[in-house]
Amino acid sequence: MILLRYINKSITMDVKLIIPILGIITGIIIPIAVFIWLYYDAKNQREAVVEIAKHLNDPIKLEELLTIFDERKKEPIDFRRGGVITIFVGAGLFFSGYFILGSILKAVGALVGLIGVGTMIAGYLYPNTEKEITDAVNQFEKK
Repeated sequence: MILLRYINKSITMDVKLIIPILGIITGIIIPIAVFIWLYYDAKNQREAVVEIAKHLNDPIKLEELLTIFDERKKEPIDFRRGGVITIFVGAGLFFSGYFILGSILKAVGALVGLIGVGTMIAGYLYPNTEKEITDAVNQFEKK
């Protein structure tokens, strides 16, 4: 004869697994949905450019249209700016842990803040804009 307490434990074990399974599924579904959304968004832009280009006879206007839809030029990453942002995110997490949630969030906030400090230091050590690189090369050549 099977006791009911053993059957009840097996049912509660399945209920306890629902949250981790939903978390894993969410972590898979969200990136896939974002990629699909970005694909269709870009596809609609390309179709709009093709439709407008069919009705334009002037090549100058066509070039202007293409420059509107081009992505902006990629600028180098400013590590100083990113470092400051990361420091303040870490400070916000740290103080949330300090006042509300506990020591785990304080540790995470301290870690994120120190990553921001390292990023900001990297921004000062490694020049990233063309002017800063040119200035660094000129200073090196003077020596």
